[in-house]
Amino acid sequence: MAERQEQTVPDAVMTRIGQVVMLHHAGDREEARHRFLDLWAEIGEDGDPLHRCTLAHYMADTHDDPSDELAWDLRALTAAEELTDDRLAEHEGALAVRALYPSLHLNLAADYVKLGRPDAARTHLRRARGAADSLGDDSYGDGVRAAISRLELRLGEGGPSGTAEWGPPRQRP
Repeated sequence: MAERQEQTVPDAVMTRIGQVVMLHHAGDREEARHRFLDLWAEIGEDGDPLHRCTLAHYMADTHDDPSDELAWDLRALTAAEELTDDRLAEHEGALAVRALYPSLHLNLAADYVKLGRPDAARTHLRRARGAADSLGDDSYGDGVRAAISRLELRLGEGGPSGTAEWGPPRQRP
């Protein structure tokens, strides 16, 4: 009996998001922000949760205003809550849903630090640490765990220094 080879169909929206991420990483934040907004308009508030989560996660990085960054990171978390492992499995190389939460909560914690809201930052930092067991023993997992540890040090018993200049590196969902 011949085995059937299953191939994942390329996800055109995820490809387009990836292209905009590369544009952003090349240094064109403003153009990346505009292209992300165009994609967001296509996807819509009720579109595919994987698309919304991924786009919102990276869109947050294109903003200078911490309030705007927070709004996009909250959209990413909301979309992640709608995701299923089956939907993620359709996307080649995707993580399990539970592996998204450490990074999403870490980014929210960093947003709240920037906004001078240490209690909210600590809440999301605890959630990030609590979810970190779902991370693999790879460079992605190591990077997220290291960023959590750095922010924990920053928000230690003395609290934030009041100048929220530090922020962890964004971690890809």
